[in-house]
Amino acid sequence: MEQGRVCDRAERYARGVLEALDKVSDRVGEEYSNLLDAARRYARDALYYVEAGDCETALSAASYAEGLIDSLKYTGVLEPEWPSLAVDDKIVFVAGTFDLIHPGHIELLRYSSRYGKVHVVIARDKNVEKEKGKKPVLDEETRLQVISSIRYVYKAILGDPVDKMKPLEWLRPDVIVLGPDQPYDPEKLADIVEERTGKRPRVYRFEAKKPFSGGLMGTSDIIRRICEGSYCSSNQ
Repeated sequence: MEQGRVCDRAERYARGVLEALDKVSDRVGEEYSNLLDAARRYARDALYYVEAGDCETALSAASYAEGLIDSLKYTGVLEPEWPSLAVDDKIVFVAGTFDLIHPGHIELLRYSSRYGKVHVVIARDKNVEKEKGKKPVLDEETRLQVISSIRYVYKAILGDPVDKMKPLEWLRPDVIVLGPDQPYDPEKLADIVEERTGKRPRVYRFEAKKPFSGGLMGTSDIIRRICEGSYCSSNQ
């Protein structure tokens, strides 16, 4: 199995175990707390190994956790409720400017694709200029074209020019993935979406922001490096 698919499977497996643990924690007595704690540690270890790239070990750790939870069934304590691990039809919402695509963008989209079909909403030019005080380097149609070509993206669309929350009503996502710099509280965002769509999504934040190409961290750094070189005139 391709390594990327192994990692995706391991992460879904571990998250499914953690979700099952949440469902059983209040249904069993204190005498089973050590068992549940051990299962939770194995599941968290699995997520650690996924991030470290050791996805075979991650699968093993997740299976140990699953076995501990299933022991409740075989001892007659209760029947665990396992979430579906099928993600193919889940709508995953990601939004941003996506100007000058770099490795950080790719990692965000790769991470998001683990939860289902990634639908990317591209910020409109006038909204970017309003929020950031300057126009994006690439116009909205170009950014849409570039992001649509990335393998992790199922579909890309332009956002609403007036109401940036409107695409949430269009797509009614199952999952929302926030970038590390997006200033939204996950629970409050889930509340807003539920109020506007009647459907409450899961909201995750992609925390990893790793340097690339000698310490660059994002689009602003790329532009700064260009202008520090011979590409910009002295009056830019």
